[in-house]
Amino acid sequence: MTEENDFTPRGRELTGWKVLMIFGGGFAVILGVNLFMAFSAVSTFSGMEVSSSYADSQDFDERREAQEALGWTAEVELDEAEGMLTLHLLDAEGNAAVPAEFQALLTRPTNLEEDQLLDLTRNSGAFVAPVDIAPGRWRLRLTGTARDGTDYRHNITFRVRG
Repeated sequence: MTEENDFTPRGRELTGWKVLMIFGGGFAVILGVNLFMAFSAVSTFSGMEVSSSYADSQDFDERREAQEALGWTAEVELDEAEGMLTLHLLDAEGNAAVPAEFQALLTRPTNLEEDQLLDLTRNSGAFVAPVDIAPGRWRLRLTGTARDGTDYRHNITFRVRG
């Protein structure tokens, strides 16, 4: 028996081009996964919610329970042709909720430049406001106080097709 010093299995030669293709393929997979993860992070990250999560967490359960006891539900409609946003804020019985104070901020989740503090007016039990809105992902950040003094905070995220 003769012993050969051939390190190629079954006689296939490992050339520089094959090694280059293996490395290139490996880096392409890594780059593809990184791009996918970066896109997923940017498209789903809503931005900073609170400046101090620890401080906000100290009374979170009490605030949540008090807000849930209100039974309020909020729903957004957007008339892009008219440039009007309609917010239906309903109490537990399905009637229009009447908060003592109420504010709505329309934001992009990752961009502060297009934020709009809405000038809400009542129209048939709903809140309406003119908006200048472009296609993409938006968040309506509602803050207010109920007549009984309960703080109300609610975020509605929606997408404008375009």
